[in-house]
Amino acid sequence: MVLRKFATMSKSRGIAPYFYIGPVMAILTILMIYPMCMIIKLALYNNYYVVSKPVWVGLKNFIDFSRNEIFWVSLKNTVIFTVFSVFFHMIVGIAFAVLLNQPLNEIALTFFRSILILPWIFTAAIVAINWQLLLDPLGIINFILGKLGMLTSPVEWFGDYFLAMPTLIFVSIWRGYPFVMISILAGLQGIPINTYEAAKIDGADAWQIFCYVTLPQLKPILLSVGLLDTIWTFRLFPLIWLTTGGGPGRATEVLSTYTYKLAFVRFEFSKASALGTIILIFVMVFTFFYLKHQKPV
Repeated sequence: MVLRKFATMSKSRGIAPYFYIGPVMAILTILMIYPMCMIIKLALYNNYYVVSKPVWVGLKNFIDFSRNEIFWVSLKNTVIFTVFSVFFHMIVGIAFAVLLNQPLNEIALTFFRSILILPWIFTAAIVAINWQLLLDPLGIINFILGKLGMLTSPVEWFGDYFLAMPTLIFVSIWRGYPFVMISILAGLQGIPINTYEAAKIDGADAWQIFCYVTLPQLKPILLSVGLLDTIWTFRLFPLIWLTTGGGPGRATEVLSTYTYKLAFVRFEFSKASALGTIILIFVMVFTFFYLKHQKPV
């Protein structure tokens, strides 16, 4: 049946489309599909590449994580980091998008758009180094807060067990909001002006217009951006590793940093592969909802 359908499509459309997608599929297979299959294979053995004769253990590596306290701490931290980061990405992004959509001077709008998009341009390494310098006990932020009388002594923002996660979330918000801002700004500029004019004629104030006109129009974009941002933030590694490394203690340990430590610090490649597979499953669930939302009605 499948071959017959393929033959019918080939006769009606020709084979040209398959030559176009062939190189892309080959690259995806080599760089993505094959490595993912190898990771899943490694997860089913005991410390592959370390012992001379790896033994098939099935789902043992996955089951062991159910009794692993560090795994549950990492999962909890990942959820906390993802939820708060995505939530404030949306809030800050929407707020700046609305401000940039106001009828201001074109030069001023260009200037503010350029400034507000800068965090998205910088790489994770640059962002991490800059914020480590800014939040250093002898850095400018501690100095300013001390001069304002808000601090009596310098604070180790990334080194304090209770402050490390909120500080990391703040840095993530600063770097991640421009993507939401740009997406929402594009959506705002696509809303017909006569919709707002009709709402004003009906007596709606600015807040009512935002809640009952703007947000409903932006709903498809908000869902798409929110799901995509969730996927990116859930598996985020470079920014966390370069700022806190998962510390102090396990305060900012997330699934991605724990996977890295299992593989390249403890050399437990099979367990790291199992944890990587678990992350893949979570991401695939988010991706399923994202693609389902993108599917045309």
